[in-house]
Amino acid sequence: MHATQSLCPVCLRRLEAAYEEDGDGAVYLTRTCPQHGRFSALVWPARDAVPSLCSFDQWHVVKTPSYPERPQTGTDKGCPYDCGLCPSHAQHTCHGLLELTLACNLACPLCYADAGGQAPPPDPSRETVSGQLKRLLEASGRCNVQFSGGEPTLRADLPDLVREAKALGFPLVQVNTNGVLLGRDPELAQRLAEAGLDSVYLQWDSLDPERLAVLRGTRVPNLLELKERAVEHCARAGLGVVFVATVVAGVNETELGDLLRDAVRRGPVVRGLHVQPASFFGRSPCGLMSSRRFTLAHVMQAFCDQAPEWVHGTDFHPPHCEHSLCSFNAVYARVGSGLKSEREGMDKAMGGGMAVAAAEGSRIAKAYTARLWARPSQDAGRGDGAGADCCGEGPQDAFSQFLVARSADRRFTLSGMAFQDALSVDVERLRGCCIHIVRPDGRLVPFCCQNMTSIAGHALYPGRLDPAHDLAPDRSGDAPV
Repeated sequence: MHATQSLCPVCLRRLEAAYEEDGDGAVYLTRTCPQHGRFSALVWPARDAVPSLCSFDQWHVVKTPSYPERPQTGTDKGCPYDCGLCPSHAQHTCHGLLELTLACNLACPLCYADAGGQAPPPDPSRETVSGQLKRLLEASGRCNVQFSGGEPTLRADLPDLVREAKALGFPLVQVNTNGVLLGRDPELAQRLAEAGLDSVYLQWDSLDPERLAVLRGTRVPNLLELKERAVEHCARAGLGVVFVATVVAGVNETELGDLLRDAVRRGPVVRGLHVQPASFFGRSPCGLMSSRRFTLAHVMQAFCDQAPEWVHGTDFHPPHCEHSLCSFNAVYARVGSGLKSEREGMDKAMGGGMAVAAAEGSRIAKAYTARLWARPSQDAGRGDGAGADCCGEGPQDAFSQFLVARSADRRFTLSGMAFQDALSVDVERLRGCCIHIVRPDGRLVPFCCQNMTSIAGHALYPGRLDPAHDLAPDRSGDAPV
């Protein structure tokens, strides 16, 4: 169907690959390593498994590349070994992530960062993080920023870092958190809000304590209660909250409809629900090769099946920023206690399905997130275009007009992102990535490259908090790792 390149999940060697469709319409990414054999990963289910959705071939947006204006590394070993970003990277940064720590107050069995271990590496210094913020601004302009980890709220200087990021002009500053400290400390959300925090990206995987324990462990026995308190404290502080659910087949995939209803009833403080099918890197009890694949299409179909009163297959659209197989979005208007799709208005605002330049897709993604995920108090009752466009062009274009046509308090976003692991990785998708982790030495590395690990746990980009660590080793040749 389509040729690309991938990696061997054993040795992380770059290989020729292809998308192949079977007789039932299921699509697999396949490749063969001369030493370790053939590998395949399901990327789109069979037709009868996703009856509400379009076909694999129809799920795409044509984009023209947008290369870095100031690449920081050369094109030497080839993708994905030259990240920094190199001149061949085909998309700007929409979201810059800074990992503040690998310490964590949970011990989740499934953790992409492999955080919360017995002896995490030292946290990057305040000076290092300040340098990362300035480097991100220099390389990517006024993109959105997320402080992540590990658990970033463990850092006492987090409000100061938020304040610094806002002072540099980043339009959306967000914290990715499990909510434990936000639930325990009634004042933490207020301190973060006063520092300028816009949004809390809150881990919210299940409403069932037993399922939550499977995903997040039992280190904190009252975890669900603490998460509930975290939402209350964020609401009191005027912070926007986005619920983030990691979905694992056989654990919580039947709960998506209930998670959506729960998120909607908590409006306007909860701005959206974001779903991430589990990818198998970092720490995983399931294993890369034996895990059941739950794809983006599975997630969309599950919402159609479990919340049919609100969600239909035509509500979803592929991204205008990253690769089409990386994410989906649907935007709704809050009507009474329910939702009404705004897909038609969104399509018109984004050009009616016509080809889009990657740079324009990046601008749209930044503006969309900055306005719709920010704190309610920034948007309530406003129609002046404030926050509609993080790049400063204002509300003249059709997409900005769409964003300001309704208060963000009356909108709800349903979205998902499928991160790539060593079995599902497509080099073409990596080149189109817009979510970049800023390493301590200032290099920008696509999220999936930063977290990519082989079957044996070898990292494609090791030393994630070490400012002196070199580029990824060359694994494109014949020698195995």
